[in-house]
Amino acid sequence: MAEETKEKAGVNVPDLRDKVVQAIKLVYDPEIPIDVYELGLIYEISVYPVNNVYVLMTLTSPNCPSAESIPSEVKDRIQQIQGVNDVEVELTFDPPYSQDMMSEAAKLELGFM
Repeated sequence: MAEETKEKAGVNVPDLRDKVVQAIKLVYDPEIPIDVYELGLIYEISVYPVNNVYVLMTLTSPNCPSAESIPSEVKDRIQQIQGVNDVEVELTFDPPYSQDMMSEAAKLELGFM
């Protein structure tokens, strides 16, 4: 039943989720030359019917100087995707960020492997 609803609404959730990930990968922490997705700052991406997008993310530190700009840039990048309706970006520090959350590519880039 849910699949029929998605098809009727013209929503292809996996494709839209991939576009959201690609948009997020355009956002960088100004102090680290790695995008926020590869850094492991994105905890959750949910795409709901009618193309609403919810992102739960964190920052490298609660005192991050870019605390205002990074989440708003994530939201702006997602809103630029054709077909996206509403975007909510929520910031959390639970669980706290650690370098273990980085992708292998990010760890290699920063010399941690």
